[in-house]
Amino acid sequence: MTTPKVSLTHLDQLWFQVAGTLCNLTCHHCFISCSPKNDSFGFLSLDQVRKHLDDSLIAGVKEYYFTGGEPFLNAEFVDILCLTLEYGPATVLTNGTVLKEEWVERLRKAESLSQYGLEFRVSIDGFSPESNDPIRGNGTFGRAMDGVLRLVDAGFLPIITAARTWPMEQDAEILDRFVQMLRDSGYAQPRLKILPTLQMGAEEQRTHGYLDSERLTDEMLTDFDFSQLVCDHSRIVTDRGVHVCPILIESPDSRLGETLSAACDDFPLSHGACMTCYQFGAICSNPSGQAYRVKSDEHGT
Repeated sequence: MTTPKVSLTHLDQLWFQVAGTLCNLTCHHCFISCSPKNDSFGFLSLDQVRKHLDDSLIAGVKEYYFTGGEPFLNAEFVDILCLTLEYGPATVLTNGTVLKEEWVERLRKAESLSQYGLEFRVSIDGFSPESNDPIRGNGTFGRAMDGVLRLVDAGFLPIITAARTWPMEQDAEILDRFVQMLRDSGYAQPRLKILPTLQMGAEEQRTHGYLDSERLTDEMLTDFDFSQLVCDHSRIVTDRGVHVCPILIESPDSRLGETLSAACDDFPLSHGACMTCYQFGAICSNPSGQAYRVKSDEHGT
C-alpha cells in the first residue's frame, strides 16, 4: 500500500513558530508538549521574520499566523505584529494569560493604521475554572478571561478556541455554556471554534496516541478536496527552517528546507495527525472546523 502525498498548490498562508516551544503553561493536551521548560525550538527574531515576510511577497502569501509556545513570551513580538500588518492580515494564537494593556493598545493603533486586519485566537478549554483549569493549569481560566476582555475592550473580537476533551455529542451543550459565560463576562458577540484533540505530544500521555491503522490511503483520497488540508496551501517557519505544517514540526520529515522557495516539495501523508485533518478539515486556519459567531440570542455557523 503506497502512502499518498499532497502537493503545495499555492502558498496562501505563512505561519511563524515565533516563540518556539516555550510556553508559560503546561497544558495536558498540548500536541507539541510546550511548557516553561521546553526550549527544543527557539524564538524567531524580528529580522528573521522580516526576511521571510519579504520572501512571502514573491510567493504570493495572503495571510500570516503566529503561534508557539506562547507568542507573547517573545520580547519582539509586538514589533513583529506591527511589521506584519504592513504585509497582510495576521492572526495570533495565544493563551491570553500574559497580555499587557500597553501591548493591546499599541496593536489596536497599528491595526487602525493598516489596511489589514489583526485577529486573536485565545485558547480556553472549559467554560469555568472547574472545566478549564484541570487541563490548562490552576488559575488559567481567570487569567485567560482577563486577556479576552482586555482584547474586547480594545475593540477586537477574539476567537475563543477550545479543544474537544468531551464526547462529541455534548458539543451543543458545551457551546451553549460557553456562550452564556462569555456574554455574562461582557463579551456580547463571542466567536467560538471547537478543535479536535490531536493524539500526540502531551495528549498522547493524557489519553492515547494514534493507532497504526489511523493512516490515510490513496483510496480514501479519491475525489477528496485537498484544499481541506493546510499543507496544500501553507508552510510554517521555525528557528530550524521551513516545515510542512504547524502540527508536525517535531517530526524530522516535516522540515522541508531553509527558505520558502526550497519548501515546495510534495509531502507524504503518513502521520496520524494527517487523519485528523482529513476528518475535520484544515483545523489550524481560521475558516475551518466548527466556528460560531454569536448574534442576538442565537448562534449558528
